[in-house]
Amino acid sequence: MKKSLFLAMAMLFSGSVLAATDHYLLRDGNHIHHMKIIKMNDEITVSADVDFEPNANEEGKYPCSADVSGVAKQVADNELVMKKHSESEASYCELKIHLTPTGATVEQSKDCDNFAAGICHFSSDGKEMVKFK
Repeated sequence: MKKSLFLAMAMLFSGSVLAATDHYLLRDGNHIHHMKIIKMNDEITVSADVDFEPNANEEGKYPCSADVSGVAKQVADNELVMKKHSESEASYCELKIHLTPTGATVEQSKDCDNFAAGICHFSSDGKEMVKFK
């Protein structure tokens, strides 16, 4: 009887914690953008990472990788804003994420340069990152 009650309670609580994860990817030449959006109850977490190898028009540049993550706020039906404080600077990296049914575009603030150096950047440059499962 105790096991049944415990199992029923565990199922009840696990059902109340609903999480959804969406992944987005953009490959632009030798530049790869990846973003993960996790929605758990009322909290939204965004994680963005980039891996860049220089393209032909970026001669003399160096490869780089960068990532940033944090809690995001939904500011419109199809728009999220994530702010991450730089530990070494008195600034914030802000990512504005515009969602569509098939993907997302990302715009970054100037202060995101503290998180992504060189040719790396989190902005998708107006190109849509494709949503995949």
